[in-house]
Amino acid sequence: MTTKGVTGRVVRIEDDVWADFEKVCQEKGTKRATDIRVYVMREVTAWRRRQQRDVTAARTIAES
Repeated sequence: MTTKGVTGRVVRIEDDVWADFEKVCQEKGTKRATDIRVYVMREVTAWRRRQQRDVTAARTIAES
């Protein structure tokens, strides 16, 4: 199932790991898809911040 307007993705995860991940998410009170999206967004946000710092640092060096 996909969120309306968002392309579905396919990932390969072993059956036993997927089943245990469902248990983990149930204990957290979330769905697997939501937990994965939160993780991915956290990683991407951190990466984007690092990219912006690199651009800012390069500009500072170029301007000095």
